[in-house]
Amino acid sequence: MPSVLNVDTLVAANGTDPVTLTKQSAAKAWWSLNGTGTIAGRGSFNVSSYDDVGTGVYDANYTNAMADGNYSFQGTTGVNSNTAYVFAYHSSSVPSTTDVRFGCDIYSNITLQDQSYVFGTIHGDLA
Repeated sequence: MPSVLNVDTLVAANGTDPVTLTKQSAAKAWWSLNGTGTIAGRGSFNVSSYDDVGTGVYDANYTNAMADGNYSFQGTTGVNSNTAYVFAYHSSSVPSTTDVRFGCDIYSNITLQDQSYVFGTIHGDLA
């Protein structure tokens, strides 16, 4: 016989913290970032802070680390009518488990530019 679980709120065993998603398909981190001037997050999940690395290049630092570097990054930016891309890249051969570096490329010609709206999502397993 199938079971049905009806709840209004799921919390961790301590009764206050949110439930930690580990081996599930839900996004493990996401963010909406203002990448111009003094950068600032608009909203996020599992992101503790951001670094402005250079023109059009940012780091999102995870609150909870990823299990390994085999996670997936998706990103986009809002750029009027221009073609724009957000891509992740790493300074080593193995992606970091504690942050992701990403850049905003305009016109697909590696013209990195700061953007007002930068969005990212991480899928994978938490440590």
